[in-house]
Amino acid sequence: MTDTKPMKLKNVKLTPFKKWVLSSLLGIFLIFGFFFLSIYWGWWGELPNTQELRNLKQNEATEVFSSEGKLMGKYYIFDRQPVLYDELPQHLIDALVATEDVRFYEHSGIDNRSLLRVFFKTILMGDESSGGGSTITLQLAKNLFGRKDYGHLSIVVNKVREAIIAQRLEDIYTKEEIIGLYFNTVPFSDNTYGIESAAMKFFNTGTQYLDLEEAATLVGSLKASHTYNPRLFPERSLKRRNVVLNQMNKYGYLPSEEYVKARVKPLDLNYQYFSNNGGVAPYFRSQLKKEVQKILDTLKKENGESYNLYRDGLQLHTTIDYKMQELAEEAMQEHMTALQKQFEEAYGKNPPWMRKDLLEEALENSKQYKSLAAAGWSQEEILDSLHRKTDMELFDWGQKKLLSASIADSLQHYMKFLNMGMINLEPSTGAVKSWVGGINHEYFKYDHVTQSERQIGSTFKPVVYTAAVEAGIDPCTYYSIREVTYEGGWTPSNSGNEEEDPYMNYPMATALAQSINTIAVKVLFDVGLENVLEQAKKMMFPKDLPPYPSIALGTAEMSVADLASSFSGYVNRGRIVKPFYLTKIQDKYGNVIASFEPDISKPAFSNTTRQVMIEMMKETVNEGTAARLRYKYNLPNDIAGKTGTTQNNRDGWFVGITPNLVSVTWAGTDDARIGFPSTYVGQGANSALPAFALLMQKMNADPQFNEITQANFQSPSSTVQMMLNCEPEKRDNFLERLFTKKDKPKKQNEEKKGLFKKIKGLFKKNN
Repeated sequence: MTDTKPMKLKNVKLTPFKKWVLSSLLGIFLIFGFFFLSIYWGWWGELPNTQELRNLKQNEATEVFSSEGKLMGKYYIFDRQPVLYDELPQHLIDALVATEDVRFYEHSGIDNRSLLRVFFKTILMGDESSGGGSTITLQLAKNLFGRKDYGHLSIVVNKVREAIIAQRLEDIYTKEEIIGLYFNTVPFSDNTYGIESAAMKFFNTGTQYLDLEEAATLVGSLKASHTYNPRLFPERSLKRRNVVLNQMNKYGYLPSEEYVKARVKPLDLNYQYFSNNGGVAPYFRSQLKKEVQKILDTLKKENGESYNLYRDGLQLHTTIDYKMQELAEEAMQEHMTALQKQFEEAYGKNPPWMRKDLLEEALENSKQYKSLAAAGWSQEEILDSLHRKTDMELFDWGQKKLLSASIADSLQHYMKFLNMGMINLEPSTGAVKSWVGGINHEYFKYDHVTQSERQIGSTFKPVVYTAAVEAGIDPCTYYSIREVTYEGGWTPSNSGNEEEDPYMNYPMATALAQSINTIAVKVLFDVGLENVLEQAKKMMFPKDLPPYPSIALGTAEMSVADLASSFSGYVNRGRIVKPFYLTKIQDKYGNVIASFEPDISKPAFSNTTRQVMIEMMKETVNEGTAARLRYKYNLPNDIAGKTGTTQNNRDGWFVGITPNLVSVTWAGTDDARIGFPSTYVGQGANSALPAFALLMQKMNADPQFNEITQANFQSPSSTVQMMLNCEPEKRDNFLERLFTKKDKPKKQNEEKKGLFKKIKGLFKKNN
């Protein structure tokens, strides 16, 4: 045996240089180790723990749906809607992996090869164009928690933070779940977050229906969402899409023959922008937002937290008919474009909005003037500022104008514009089917359906006649058209320039159809002012109506929505319904957290009265002030209605009634100092009625509205037919004209009768 002696280690002598190198490396290692631990321990900001990562919460947009379930708009801070992994088409997933992280299924959140590239090129060499080396999981960490500014160390600190979070995510979630989370959080172009919102915005389709080219386009935009925005830079986006397709082909996700076919297809966008100002029903969505916010303030989640309209991904289901809403907006635009031109031409060279005094008053009432005055500016300084010109975009029909103008110029420009409010509701429930609050929400925020209250003119007259019929006054009672001066010197007159025959008498049906002012007031005196006000109250008119006889001519002020509500009873068994437009609110899981039902009153008048009034208002359309619905617009539909024009032609109204739809339209200016230049232009039949007529024409051409357009009023009962069986007019005979004295001032509820009528009255039998 041989002895085995232990080996002796030779003393290795280190040169000072080697010692320095080793010490430096050890120091660097310790520094980086401590640096890493400082991030891990949260010294640079707290990192999400496992529990927080298991319960990820992301802002989700609240969606607004029409009655048929079509998406109308969203409320959001970030436009984001969640989608399940199972709804992601395979070619979308393949496009993402092939382009963003080809080794996604191999690593555990961090791709070491990419990190080495980042370390040497980006960190040491400062080449930021070399790429970030991020995996899908690292990008997800960034999408979820964002990045902070740490000065020169920002990129290193953020990368380490994301690496720690990424590994935690990989420990908690499967690869499929990570893909799903990624697609629900990644930012796309145009402030859009998540694949579902991006699919809807750029291609008007759900994620599951994205085809290969659409999926590649959206994935391609992830490299730089602005640079490759398919809306702004279609050519650039197309080239980037083809890079994605090439990557898919390169890594075996797309066969060569499919790649060749796909890369030559054009970029085919179907852009849908859900903004507050754009899209369908912007005024309605603005009003809905206010109402829903009030409702949410009364609701709590199971954990006691309040709901957030912009973050909680709620679903709002409304009564709006999407197609009818589109047609109503089209009708408004067509009519208002023509009416605005007629309005300006009628005023000629010296329109009121060019008057210096009106402009000065408008300037003094403007927000800009008041703000500068509050800041201590002198009037001279304020006016100088408001007249200083700059480049600005102004609204005009047909196009936007980009020109050099001042705030004063802008105010003067917008003073001339007519505006409109129109609502269409289902009379049996009050369900709002369309809502047009103005001519352009971007430039005119004020809603003319609920916010604006204007004098309603002759649209109040049906209330007077309803009260009369309810009080037992025969619809065939004849009234003279003559003007009467009442106590206080008030002498209501009829509109129009035609000379009237003072000896002509009309029954109530004709008087309503022709909207004769003098007769409406006489009927009010016969039935009694208090009875008229009580009838109006039953029909849900405001409780504070002016208690004066002039109310017969429409001095009351109401909103478009409230007036529609009041007329609903004529086709709803006398019952008045309040407009309602929200049926239910669901949380993001589909649970109903609030639901809403119609609000229907007791009958406001008898069925006999209802039938009488419908027949009288049908006559308004067939032979009266709304007859242009027949002779100009050739509408064959069963329609009853009433036009309205207010004092000095400031407001034009039309109420259109069909068996299954009540429509109210208002037209006028927002500046009460500027009315229509003449009754010819401003009368409701010219300013408001055409919007309804155009809408009905469009609905008549679409079979989906047959239930509305082809509906017929029920035939009136034999009793009602007998009640209305009278001549449309009757002229005083010779003796009546001979003995009729010139009218003198009358007291309320008293109209002086001619001698002949007094004599005739002596021979009437008492009932």
